[in-house]
Amino acid sequence: MNQFLSPSSLCPSSPWPAHGGQAKALLAHYGLPADHRLEDFSANLNPLGPPAWVSTWLTHQLAGLERYPSPDYGVARRAIAAHYQLQPEQVLLTNGGAEAIFLAAALHAGKRGAVLTPSFGEYARACHAHRLSLTEIALPVPHFALDLEALLASLNGIDVLFLCRPNNPTATLIDFPAMEVLLEQTALIGCRVVVDEAFIDMVGETPQQVSLASLLVRYPHLMLLHSMTKFYTLPGLRLGYMLADEATINSAATHQPPWSVNHLAAELVAPLLADKAFARRTHRWLATERPRMMQSLTQLGLETGLEPLLELEPVVEIVPSHACFFLMRPSAAWGITSDTLFEQLLRRGILVRHTHNFSGLDGDWLRVALRDEPANRRLVNVLNKVLNDCLR
Repeated sequence: MNQFLSPSSLCPSSPWPAHGGQAKALLAHYGLPADHRLEDFSANLNPLGPPAWVSTWLTHQLAGLERYPSPDYGVARRAIAAHYQLQPEQVLLTNGGAEAIFLAAALHAGKRGAVLTPSFGEYARACHAHRLSLTEIALPVPHFALDLEALLASLNGIDVLFLCRPNNPTATLIDFPAMEVLLEQTALIGCRVVVDEAFIDMVGETPQQVSLASLLVRYPHLMLLHSMTKFYTLPGLRLGYMLADEATINSAATHQPPWSVNHLAAELVAPLLADKAFARRTHRWLATERPRMMQSLTQLGLETGLEPLLELEPVVEIVPSHACFFLMRPSAAWGITSDTLFEQLLRRGILVRHTHNFSGLDGDWLRVALRDEPANRRLVNVLNKVLNDCLR
């Protein structure tokens, strides 16, 4: 059994924060002032959000803070159920996607779990908290494409499999047919499949086409975890949910504290899902900016006069993305390390995400969030300057 980073190894004194958007420790580690100006490319959030109406709407809802939220969050659950053409009994509202992960682990306390790696560290933390023994099943470097046959062969004796779709930090996506095969086979061996779909809305299709929600009726051992904070850029509000069969939802609810979700978050669910114009605008932006940024990143370093050599060995490897971020690493052939690139970007006012606490990446890669076009162009310009300086 492979070991994950324990919670104690992610203590505040570490220079490598466990999540994106945490600049303070990094600035101190590199001797930079706390007010060092930074553009944040480390947190995977929709740069178009939150929707313009949200701040005014929240102000109008403040009077509701004088009352307890509805204990069953019926309005929010019905809105989510309608969104996926499910029943409200198949929905559990949670305090962000993180609570949904911990509830899924709680249902399998003391059992045997597995996780596809590299992936979000909270699956391991949740399993550690609920005493699951945990096995890592590594996706092959550098493309991180799923070997379905190898995965199935690794699941003997496993009670629950955690995976992320699209995956964080690789931005790779296990396609729908492969997921159906995986679900068919895991049903036969009694292995629950927990799929974190926190970034599924960033794939660019409608949830009904890309989410696995339509498969819940056929596979009662499937659980889906969602976060609304990524797509709507509301990480401070903590809003997520779980989708599963009714019995699983009822069991998960027994592990949840009363009123886990606050009034403002719960009441915001229905109007967010009703804002189809915001979703369309986001998907149009993704359809143009993601491929443009992919092309820009693959051309990094081409201004050095080493173009013929770079065609044989590019300066930076880029994993094709199905989400709102890219995974990249400088090629070892050119003698540039990710830590060097990370530091030079930080000193030039660009914060990206390290990968020192992603099992299987071990700091060799960097994760870069997709932002609006002007910010993305600034990032590419700085990357080119840093890489060209290193190569000369």
